[in-house]
Amino acid sequence: MPARRPRLAPAQAHDELVESLAHLREELELPAGFPADVEAEAQRAAGAVSADPATAELDDLRDIEFLTIDPAGSTDLDQALHLERTATGAVLHYAIADLPAFVTPGGPIDAEARLRGQTLYAADGRIPLHPVVISEDAASLLPDQDRRAFVWRFVLDDGARPVETTLRRAVIRSRAQWTYVDAQAAIDAGSAPPSLEALHWFGQERLAREAERGGASLNVPETRIVADDGGHRLERDAPLVLEDWNAQVSLLTGMAAADIMLKGRVGILRTMPAAEADDVAAFRAQTVALGIPWPADLSYGDYLRGLERDSPAALAILDAAAGLFRGAGYAAFDGAPPADPLQAAIGAPYAHTTAPLRRLVDRWSLVICEALANGREVPVWARESLASLPKIMARSDGVANRLGAATVDRVEAALLSGHEGQVFEAVVLGLRGDGARVQLMDPPVTAKVAGLDAAAGATVRLRLESVDIDSGTVVLEHSE
Repeated sequence: MPARRPRLAPAQAHDELVESLAHLREELELPAGFPADVEAEAQRAAGAVSADPATAELDDLRDIEFLTIDPAGSTDLDQALHLERTATGAVLHYAIADLPAFVTPGGPIDAEARLRGQTLYAADGRIPLHPVVISEDAASLLPDQDRRAFVWRFVLDDGARPVETTLRRAVIRSRAQWTYVDAQAAIDAGSAPPSLEALHWFGQERLAREAERGGASLNVPETRIVADDGGHRLERDAPLVLEDWNAQVSLLTGMAAADIMLKGRVGILRTMPAAEADDVAAFRAQTVALGIPWPADLSYGDYLRGLERDSPAALAILDAAAGLFRGAGYAAFDGAPPADPLQAAIGAPYAHTTAPLRRLVDRWSLVICEALANGREVPVWARESLASLPKIMARSDGVANRLGAATVDRVEAALLSGHEGQVFEAVVLGLRGDGARVQLMDPPVTAKVAGLDAAAGATVRLRLESVDIDSGTVVLEHSE
């Protein structure tokens, strides 16, 4: 049995966690700030880029009552929407921050962004893709500010299918910044503005269209790290229904972007191959073993959407289902489209295009789509650099995944520090090599337990033997 370490007071565990997270940044060679020339260019761009429609020769859409919906505390606001029901369906305006207006191709901001790839998130703070004077101020779609944006306009039929799509650069003015929690509460209370109220119809119809095309929204409960009285805690909750509806706005836009690029024969898609037949068969067998069999006449997506997600068996099924959603990547093309352009989880070709403040590739998608949609040549800089993007994004995704997983491991270890010897109840999510992956009931910690031989979906009792905050290691043993 591993040697017991002294119990740590919460303050000691917190201090160890702070030091461990700092070590993690060093280990992953994450940047601590922006070079001076990048900050200088950002300051110049923030002051020089005009948001006056006449001066900038942009459409003036400030009369449209856009709003934003984001997690509490967000300041890098990529998207704003306005959704209006009509007699035959609806008209959706979706504004995306005009980050390209602030970035000179080949300049310092561009070069640094290509090194970073995306905004990275950790418990001790995020590492932004662009300087905050742009990403959290001048380009961010903050309320009551004139802001440049790429504005998608979708005329939708009664099934929320797009029958007309346009894209143009414009100046907008958001009227309100909503959090998901407040927006959901307003919808539930019947006090939401029309755009929020209409999201119920839109979301339900788009989820129905998703089912028709064979798409599947996994929507597993997300583990979030939340600051708490100078420390951190874990929250693991299923997404609000509004988050599902709002995600469908981005999905619709990404599918429209992919369609434009495929027709124009130039662009970059987010792809994912269909699951292998053997993997699907193994997953189906596991649903039978867990007592919630996947019927042969029900699609994969419909089966997942119908799960009651708070039972131990359902948690194990969702964990197994995540294994079928793998192999995602980017496919750049200039001429012949990719042989397999499909994003299998979505059930359609798809492109990342709605988060340019936080993800590098979206800047290319936006400028390419806007040019193609309006009959103009794609900018030379975008065309010439397309082929480099898949490698950049793959590297960046790898860093983001390692940072995210290692951060959660360290916070979990800090939460359990001082509780050595305590017995916890846990759900077995699935077998992993010589042991099993489990999730504790409280706190919602996931870990691998070596030597544990228990069926997925089973509830077990585990004794905490040791924790190491610096490595994020938690050692648990089966307790009869």
